[in-house]
Amino acid sequence: MLFGAGLLVSVLPFVILLSAFASQRVDDDISLRMGLDRRAAGIVDHLFTSAPASLNVATVTSLVFVTAGLLAVASSLQQIYEKVFHQAHRGLRDLFRLLAWIVVLCLAVAFDSVAERPVSSAAGGWLAPLVTVAIMTPFVWWTMHFLLAGRVPWRRLLPSAIITGVFFGGLGVFSKFYFSETIVSDSKTYGTVGAIFGILTWFIAIGAVIILGAVAGVVWEDRRNCSIRSREQ
Repeated sequence: MLFGAGLLVSVLPFVILLSAFASQRVDDDISLRMGLDRRAAGIVDHLFTSAPASLNVATVTSLVFVTAGLLAVASSLQQIYEKVFHQAHRGLRDLFRLLAWIVVLCLAVAFDSVAERPVSSAAGGWLAPLVTVAIMTPFVWWTMHFLLAGRVPWRRLLPSAIITGVFFGGLGVFSKFYFSETIVSDSKTYGTVGAIFGILTWFIAIGAVIILGAVAGVVWEDRRNCSIRSREQ
């Protein structure tokens, strides 16, 4: 939950600021990823209505704080993987590694959005989770290896990467059934800002996917190795 909350207060403002500078709508991308129907997407649209940003002291200050938040999220993710794979924490030695990961993350999210849009309307949008699995699996695989500074072999990381990618695809399917109704219901109770509760839940679910995927892969690999050793004995 803490990791999901960190994503909400760091990643979402960062995407909003970048979208404002690019004169693009962030709500369209959020609605696509959450699988929202037209009614729920309209509520999110009103939540993020804004004018293009201009470069001033307040904007620069916001970018600095949001970037610091992203570094904290990246460091938290690194520590999660270090605990899962029983590695020592490297601390400030990995500052540039965390910055590089943030850049690659932005590129991966942008590529995922571009790749999903053509298939989002095909077959009722059910092909989009497959695209997510195909993109997130190699990205998560590389992320674990990169944030762990190559201390864990690629082969040991593969089960966690595959399971995490599948979980991300499953989250996409689950989102289609859950978040549209939740956002509409919360907006009736709390107004337009009620959509934030649904978005927060979505980020918490992302955190759960990341952590459970990594742990499930390690458990599966350990049990597989134990089974192999038992047969050899």
